[in-house]
Amino acid sequence: MADPKTERDAILGATLVKKLQARAFDAYYCATKEDALAKALELIPKDDVISWGGSATIAEIGLLDYVRKNCKCIDRDTAKTPEERADIMRKGLLCDTFLMSANAITVNGELVNIDGNGNRCAAMIYGPKQVIVIAGLNKVTKNLHSAMDRAHETAATINAQRFGIKTPCGLTGVCADCIHEDCICNYIVVTRRSKPPKKIKVILVGEDLGF
Repeated sequence: MADPKTERDAILGATLVKKLQARAFDAYYCATKEDALAKALELIPKDDVISWGGSATIAEIGLLDYVRKNCKCIDRDTAKTPEERADIMRKGLLCDTFLMSANAITVNGELVNIDGNGNRCAAMIYGPKQVIVIAGLNKVTKNLHSAMDRAHETAATINAQRFGIKTPCGLTGVCADCIHEDCICNYIVVTRRSKPPKKIKVILVGEDLGF
């Protein structure tokens, strides 16, 4: 007998793919991170210039290592100064393929992202020829309200710890809806549809990935 969680994930993944496709996203479900990596590489033309936003997910599936070794990249981590890093991030908005995750995805097929600098949100909205979003089913929420809660209370608080940021959530583990100078919740974008159609490609993964 198949594992009940695996069966549920496959059903949920298929449901979400239909919801996303109805919103003009190109959408796929992959049971494992290995399958997700293979699907992502299938979607990236071999001569594309690649960039990405901060994402634990793309690192966890092995995609970040692959593109760094095998593709032409705009990589902000190569910068020597904060000014150079900012310049590279701006150039990344004009890449061919931009890689990222989502902080939450509603069961209705809406993507929610929260950003400190705004580069991920900006790339989602306009610039790259295509955006590939990879997200584990752990990021699926019931509605926009719960998606916003997840972005603030789970993603942002964990990222504050990851980056050693001394915001209220970094110190207490609880979102304070702050306006602290180091706030990483400055930009919040809800993507309810892809325009042009299929520019945004979503790969859902039947594993817990990222935050």
